[in-house]
Amino acid sequence: MRSRYTAHVIQDETYLLKSWHPSTRPATLSLDKENTKWIGLKIIHCSAGKAGDETGEVEFVARYKINGKAHRLHENSRFRYEWDSWLYMDGDVLD
Repeated sequence: MRSRYTAHVIQDETYLLKSWHPSTRPATLSLDKENTKWIGLKIIHCSAGKAGDETGEVEFVARYKINGKAHRLHENSRFRYEWDSWLYMDGDVLD
């Protein structure tokens, strides 16, 4: 989760796509590189996702600004461990 957040901060679309499970990954990404500034990540809760687990979930709040206006993304993300990597599957946006 933290590595994907960092990829958003540094606008690394290649890493975001690579760390996304092929069954749910979009063909391309279009990050708003000009107007979006990521300003913080808080992990709320993790479920599973340890050595030997096949799946895991992370609830987090990511804060960002678009054109100077503050926003937050509160999500419960699901991950699957395959090919020696944790891959993002999907997530539910909360409040």
